[in-house]
Amino acid sequence: MTGDAFLAFLAEYWLSLVSIICLLLLSAFFSGSETALTAASRSRMHMLESNGDQRAGLVNRLIERRDRLTGTLLIGNNLVNILASSLATSLLIGLFGDMGVAITTLVMTVLLVIFSEVLPKSWAIASPDRFARAVAPVVSPLVAVAGPVSALVNAIVRRILNLFGVKLSSDMPMLSAHEELRGAVDLLHREGSVIKADLDRLGGVLDLGELEVSDVMIHRTAMRAINAEEPPEVCIREILESPFTRLPLWRGSTDNIVGVVHSKDLLRVLAEPDVEPERLDIVKIAQKPWFVPDTTNLKDQLNAFLRRKLHLAIVVDEYGQVQGLVTLEDILEEIVGDIADEHDIDIQGVRQEADGSIVVDGSVPIRDLNRALDWSLPDEEATTVAGLVIHESKSIPEERQAFTFYGKRFIVMKRVKNRITKLRIRPAEDDAPIG
Repeated sequence: MTGDAFLAFLAEYWLSLVSIICLLLLSAFFSGSETALTAASRSRMHMLESNGDQRAGLVNRLIERRDRLTGTLLIGNNLVNILASSLATSLLIGLFGDMGVAITTLVMTVLLVIFSEVLPKSWAIASPDRFARAVAPVVSPLVAVAGPVSALVNAIVRRILNLFGVKLSSDMPMLSAHEELRGAVDLLHREGSVIKADLDRLGGVLDLGELEVSDVMIHRTAMRAINAEEPPEVCIREILESPFTRLPLWRGSTDNIVGVVHSKDLLRVLAEPDVEPERLDIVKIAQKPWFVPDTTNLKDQLNAFLRRKLHLAIVVDEYGQVQGLVTLEDILEEIVGDIADEHDIDIQGVRQEADGSIVVDGSVPIRDLNRALDWSLPDEEATTVAGLVIHESKSIPEERQAFTFYGKRFIVMKRVKNRITKLRIRPAEDDAPIG
């Protein structure tokens, strides 16, 4: 074909060429919109909508019906791609004859991949929130018009998949809100945007619903309480010398908790005139005890503490036996954790040795150890380090016995009756023979 013939061909088919270019631009719009609206941050859109951004509100409403949105954009994208390819085939067959089909396939593949897929999607993924807000006013009426067609296509797809045993549910998310939030925070931590302390605090908040009171309570063996049958002056001295402001009061046995004494209430009574300490009735000063089941999760217990404006509760099992006590501070510590720098281990009952090993009391909670040392020991089956060793060994270990699991070497240093009271922990690969 000569140059003049080619120019005549272009003059005759210029409308088709412009149409192909416009269709490629539409294809780029659909591809970029799909990527941006799928990757847009729902939390940021919600915040912008709260601040009065109407376009962010459009994005939120589009994302709420993600299946209809995606279906509409895919239908539009495929429609313009097929139409552009058909026009190009018609043009190039007229220009090159039968070779036009092969040339069309090659040319349109290159154009569609570069200008209608990679370029717009790369642009959209680079700034999804801004891109989504820009295209939302155009996409919204398209979804309103093509939404029923998209719904019909989705219904057909679900029916076909059901024939193969694949069940799809648009109402059931794959991840819960907590799991999505936890995954997002963990990803930001790995990327360096969230420091470990913030990761631990946010993780502590999310874990409250999964932990029970029994996981954080002070066990009855470590619980300090006052015997109401002791002489008043002895009780007063124990209360005032105690590092705690609230102490349980028992009578007859430690399972019979009759009250909780607050040191401020005691001091207030002692400050009154004509009060003789040796004749003081401690039980009358004590507040009524509050008993909670050991299976209560920490989220409910925290809400109960705030609702009742109390700071201490007595933990009992299903038989009503006292298991320990839990305080508001115990739950808050699950959120804020312990304060320690990168070199010091600031947990009670934990000591770092010169050889790099860690000596811990058996009663140290696994969660506290994981937080301080950035370990990942499991705490589903046991709450304390001693409990973890007993669970994994399926026995009550003897002193100097050693076990290796989860990449650590646990050596029992001290045992009192059936309780492991002290252990040494070191990396498994650094373990040396025990002499």
